[in-house]
Amino acid sequence: MTEPHADAPEPLTAEQIRSSKVLVVDDNAQNLELLVAYLDPLGCQVVTAIDGVDALEKISQDVPDLILLDIMMPRMSGFEVCRQIKSDPKTRDVPVLMVTALNEMGDIERGVESGTDDFITKPVNRLELLTRVKSLLRVRHLKGELDRALAYLDEVEDRGQPTP
Repeated sequence: MTEPHADAPEPLTAEQIRSSKVLVVDDNAQNLELLVAYLDPLGCQVVTAIDGVDALEKISQDVPDLILLDIMMPRMSGFEVCRQIKSDPKTRDVPVLMVTALNEMGDIERGVESGTDDFITKPVNRLELLTRVKSLLRVRHLKGELDRALAYLDEVEDRGQPTP
């Protein structure tokens, strides 16, 4: 039996996955239903939005841990939604996984320029989706732990400073 590599990140715990909120955004009801069904075995909370405007409203009410975002939607494209998410200090650290039928290099470049963290192409492979979702949720949780540790260190450092 081989030992896990000492520097390998710990996998998400079942509790971390269950406490995670994933926003799935797609204007096609069948695509939305399929993505929700694929995510169901994880046990995380899944919220849906039918377009970019709906997504931004839901994000402003309760920031998710991960966003699965279609690109081609009415009212507002996934590129624009991603740009707005990444330009807001409250949401810029939320990972965005673009789910798209587009596979032209120009579309990928536009996605990267808008700030997406990853891509997955339609038709979506269930195993690939679950693997990427777990990976991006792990990154989100590790970033939260890092932020808490840094805030604690700042607090300790501030307490150690003599008052003028």
